[in-house]
Amino acid sequence: MAGDPSKLGFDTRAIHAGQEPDPRTGSVIVPIYQTSTYAQDGVGGTREGGYEYSRTANPTRTALEEAVAALEGGRHGLAFASGMAASDAILRVTLRPGDHLVLGDDAYGGTFRLIDKVLTSWGVSYSVAHLSDVDQVRAAMRPETRLVWCESPSNPLLGIADLTALAEIAHAGGAKLVVDNTFATPYLQTPLDLGADLVVHSTTKYLGGHSDVVGGAVVTDSDELREQLFFLRNSAGAVPGAFDAWLTLRGLKTLGVRMERHCDNAERVTEALVAHPKVDRVYYPGLAGHPGHELAAKQMRRFGGMVSFTHADGERAALDVAAGTGLFVLAESLGGIESLIEHPGRMTHASVAGSMLQVPAELVRLSVGIEDVGDLVADLDQALAQGR
Repeated sequence: MAGDPSKLGFDTRAIHAGQEPDPRTGSVIVPIYQTSTYAQDGVGGTREGGYEYSRTANPTRTALEEAVAALEGGRHGLAFASGMAASDAILRVTLRPGDHLVLGDDAYGGTFRLIDKVLTSWGVSYSVAHLSDVDQVRAAMRPETRLVWCESPSNPLLGIADLTALAEIAHAGGAKLVVDNTFATPYLQTPLDLGADLVVHSTTKYLGGHSDVVGGAVVTDSDELREQLFFLRNSAGAVPGAFDAWLTLRGLKTLGVRMERHCDNAERVTEALVAHPKVDRVYYPGLAGHPGHELAAKQMRRFGGMVSFTHADGERAALDVAAGTGLFVLAESLGGIESLIEHPGRMTHASVAGSMLQVPAELVRLSVGIEDVGDLVADLDQALAQGR
């Protein structure tokens, strides 16, 4: 791509960064290099590009990594087999037995499970803090704290954290700030610009965007962290295949266009939910009454496609709504073109039951897709009307 990628617009980078026409054939789309190994020019002599074995590197994966890094405004990108594999790599690179991390009290259940059930057996401890309260975060820091793990917006209560303030607190304590940017995507927010050391994605979600591929990614400006993550990934082997990388790269090309529609639809759905008598509370950063609204307006381009709400009639009614929609598909995951609905307490966040991260039993989470929004509102309305 000619010129400095950082000076190009988001959609231009999404389509062109790391994606030059194939030099041999002229293909304008990056080929799927469906190969496990590469011919070498003599013993130990790799050809142009340095490829020797696809666990270590693959040209299709390289294109994806360059594109994701360009969108996040970072120097280095690494793709992983899943978002959890990416998270695990960060934790294993940055923490050692005896170290401590600070985790948000509204974190993804899978992240909590990895830390609480796996990392603690390795001798790592953690504290839970409300990341929107900087004083609480400061109080949670210890001399052995090496990491602050943040989601903003958070999953599933859409909490907003001051990323610049968290970075300052982490760095003052000798720790690094990791931001899970899955909900916002680099189209809405670039945490490295706000002081984060590492950005992690489940590329399964918005970056892939079509619910047809599982993957993860990490972006950093640090040469040292990049080398450590690359070494661990090559050693442990949690790499995406060439076709998975290609599918994610294809999804990236339309990320900006899709996010605009996701945001448009989420705003309309939010308006309808706020006005509905069966809805007790709506969680969406775009609402003026949301605790993090002003901060979200400052550090995000728009407010995203995720909406959560609590049912006024309790858990049983929330379960009925989740099972009663027609267009909103009852399923885990998020960020695809189709709308999804789920009950976090019984599904994605079942692992936090009984912990400080337990979510409200009457909570419903929506991943608002890009369908005609009138149809989505009507679908929610009929589901909420059940049991009246």
